Amino acid sequence: MGTKEAKQFLTIGGLPVVAHSLLVFEKSPRIDEIILVVPGNQSAYVRREIVEKYGLSKVSAVIQGGKERYESVWNALALLKEQSGDGYVFIHDGARPFISQDIIERAFAAAEACGASVVGMPVKDTIKVVDAEACILESPERSRLWQAQTPQVFRISLIGEAFRRQMGEDCKSITDDAMVVQRQMGVRARMVEGSYENIKITTPEDLAVAEAFLRKKIILGQSQSHN
Repeated sequence: MGTKEAKQFLTIGGLPVVAHSLLVFEKSPRIDEIILVVPGNQSAYVRREIVEKYGLSKVSAVIQGGKERYESVWNALALLKEQSGDGYVFIHDGARPFISQDIIERAFAAAEACGASVVGMPVKDTIKVVDAEACILESPERSRLWQAQTPQVFRISLIGEAFRRQMGEDCKSITDDAMVVQRQMGVRARMVEGSYENIKITTPEDLAVAEAFLRKKIILGQSQSHN
């Protein structure tokens, strides 16, 4: 992102990026508690400037993450299992501000049916697989390709055991949570439609796109309130 501040704490529409999604989870009847995994020594800042400021009563813990994503997920899962036993866990990127109640419901229903679900959308562009010299090896059939998003939803017992096993092995190739569940437990997650607006804030250009999406939501909301 090229900013001093972590991307999830940058603002869009006057709110920190992470607060947008947290407020949606806060209002969801599917969510009993929220564990926030934050970088470095920022727990006190997050409690003061995010949790308390926006009245996030479902946040049960703010804990420090690891160097890699999988380490952060493992830290939260260990705490969650201690607190909640079994149930379902939604794992969401703090830099994805446009989660919705509809997406939460679809993801939960799929996880209830088969134990694991991943939010995503069919890819719009043709995808090429290349070799080390960037020469094309193959062109996968686009109709079978999806771009993974978050949340990813799992039975706590399933993903907890999957991560317990995975953490004893090489984790360098792990890029998302469904990979761990499939590799360690043989359970294939079901893809669930998210939204093309459910973007991850990664570059300065993404902030501009997010602001545009937010303006559209505000305009649509105003239009519906007048009807």
